[in-house]
Amino acid sequence: MLRYFLGRLAGLLGVLLVTSFVVFASVHLAPGDPVSFLLHGRPATAETVAALRAEYHLDDPLLVQYAKWLGGALHGDFGRSAQYHQDVSALLGSRLTGTVLLVGYSAVLVAVGGVAAGVLAALRPGLLDRLVLVATGIATATPSFVSAIALVSLFSVNLGWFPGPGGTPEGLGERLYYLTLPAFALATTFAGLLARVTRSAMLDELGREHVDVSRARGVAGRTVVRRHVLRNSLGPVVTVGGTMLAGLLVTTSVVETAFDVPGLGSLLVQSVSAKDFAVVQAVTLLSVAAFVLVNLVVDLCAPLIDPRLTLHGEGTS
Repeated sequence: MLRYFLGRLAGLLGVLLVTSFVVFASVHLAPGDPVSFLLHGRPATAETVAALRAEYHLDDPLLVQYAKWLGGALHGDFGRSAQYHQDVSALLGSRLTGTVLLVGYSAVLVAVGGVAAGVLAALRPGLLDRLVLVATGIATATPSFVSAIALVSLFSVNLGWFPGPGGTPEGLGERLYYLTLPAFALATTFAGLLARVTRSAMLDELGREHVDVSRARGVAGRTVVRRHVLRNSLGPVVTVGGTMLAGLLVTTSVVETAFDVPGLGSLLVQSVSAKDFAVVQAVTLLSVAAFVLVNLVVDLCAPLIDPRLTLHGEGTS
């Protein structure tokens, strides 16, 4: 286990290193000059432009800029935001809570709703199964921004049950209340996907020979489902669920922008529009790191969930 963990950790660090360079190079190769944003359209002398470029190290070679940025990032220093005129680390810290609460809330909805719908569809063939398939098909095909518009129109504008975009909630309970519609908008597509994966895994296990033998021996149906069907179905469900959790982290920008949630996703969208290179690089790198870490945790948990898998087997690839 230790050797496997160290190997996966080394691979994680390699992925982050390569990704960090790709992100850094891509942002700097994009068209446009951040100096024009810093000047806000005001005319400036050549000396002023040169001073700004020197302050933000824009005249250094790309590899030199990357080495300086990477050295600072390893110490938690991602530079200074040209748009907000403050340290990027402090800016990320002020926005991190909103994204963590939104992703956590959505992950709970995906896990509970997706698994419950998949289990019901597998155990109740017929009308209920068909209804779940139709509902999950619609949910899977609905983009998050469409869900956001529909939820705001119905529950905020027409019914008035939840507040619309914006607002300044105080306290954990009020913040979760404000995040209810964004969480449902973010979770809809992923819950539909997880429900279909759960249904498929459950149906595969229900057709196993040992399940038929247990039923023939008179074992209670609930016991068979709990011990032999649901437990053996957790492997693919957890694996796909972990990937979906990482997907939630990546797709928060659309929902946060639609609901005006002060999180990392909306910060990324604003920074891309403003060509705030330092913030774009930091948010993108954090998203990649979170994605890789989630997949590492899923790989480590897979043999614990299903002992039939080994750390060197295909199940953990």
